[in-house]
Amino acid sequence: MNIPANLKYTKDHEWLKVEGNIGVIGITDFAQGELGDIVYIDINPDLAEIKQGESFGTIEAVKTVSDMYAPVDGKIVEINKKLNDDPQLVNSDPYGEGWIVKIELTDSSQIGSLLDSSAYQAQLGQ
Repeated sequence: MNIPANLKYTKDHEWLKVEGNIGVIGITDFAQGELGDIVYIDINPDLAEIKQGESFGTIEAVKTVSDMYAPVDGKIVEINKKLNDDPQLVNSDPYGEGWIVKIELTDSSQIGSLLDSSAYQAQLGQ
């Protein structure tokens, strides 16, 4: 299982990559594996802000629907439109082309409350 060291993680299996004041959010390799074949990503296109710990959309797989939770507060700057036509990018490349949203960070101190790769790996019992 792939758990990149340069990312931060939530206990709910989202990841955050910080690039300056921009945060890129997706779901982990573990999460996509548990969900199975992803068929649809639902994020309100009018969503302007997300709040740490709150659902910002759902991810639908063949066997289940799951909420996605914001790892930190932020203003939405981009939603990955490629996922509209090819939601399985989340399965094939969860840390690359399968990213879900980009945000402008509004409280960078929240990053410290997230798990690093070793803590996330320990949570999974790896």
